[in-house]
Amino acid sequence: MSKQSVIPLFPLQQGVFPDGPLALNIFEVRYLDLIKRSHRDNTPFGVAWLAEGREVQVPGHTPRLHPWGCIAHIRQLDVVQPALFRVDCQGGLRFKVGDIERGPLGVWVAEVEYLDPDPAVSIPPECQYLADRLGGLIAEHQGTGRAPNLALYRPFRLDECGWVANRWAEMLPFSPDQKLRLLAEMNPLERLRLVAEWVGN
Repeated sequence: MSKQSVIPLFPLQQGVFPDGPLALNIFEVRYLDLIKRSHRDNTPFGVAWLAEGREVQVPGHTPRLHPWGCIAHIRQLDVVQPALFRVDCQGGLRFKVGDIERGPLGVWVAEVEYLDPDPAVSIPPECQYLADRLGGLIAEHQGTGRAPNLALYRPFRLDECGWVANRWAEMLPFSPDQKLRLLAEMNPLERLRLVAEWVGN
C-alpha cells in the first residue's frame, strides 16, 4: 500500500483502532453503495472521527473531522434487507486526514497519509498487569463466552504494547478525546503508559 492515497470515508463519533472490531448497520444509500463496492473489490475504506456533525447525512451540512483515522477491512457482510446491511470490519493502518471533498452519492473522500504499523515493543514490568488482565478476559470469554465487550481477532499479541493498549482503548469508557489521543500516539509504549495512567492499578 502506498504511503498516500485517496479513499472514501465513513465518519463516526468514535472510530476503530488497528486490528480492532467494528460492527456497522448500513442503511443510507451512500454507504450501501460504498460497502457494496468495498466488499466486491476487496478494498478497505477509511473510518474518520467526527469533530463536529452527525453520522447521518444532514443536507447542506459539512461535517468537521479530526485529523486521525483508521482504515477498515470488511470481514463479513450480511444483507438483512436490500436496504440494510450488517457488516463486521477489522481495523487496519492508521492515517492522517488531508484534503476532503464530497464524492459520488455524497460520500466524503479524502487524501490520506498512511502511518506505519506499530513496532513490536515488549511490555515493561510496570504495565504487565494490563496484559495479564486482558489475557484473563480472553480466557474467560473462550471458556464461558460471558466476558463483556470482547470481540477480538487473532493473533492475540499480549506481549506487545501497541496491541494491548489498543484493545483497552476499545473496551474502556474513555472519552472520545482520550481515545483520539491514544490513536494519535505513535509510540506504543507511551500509549500503553497513558492507558495505565487513566486506568490506575
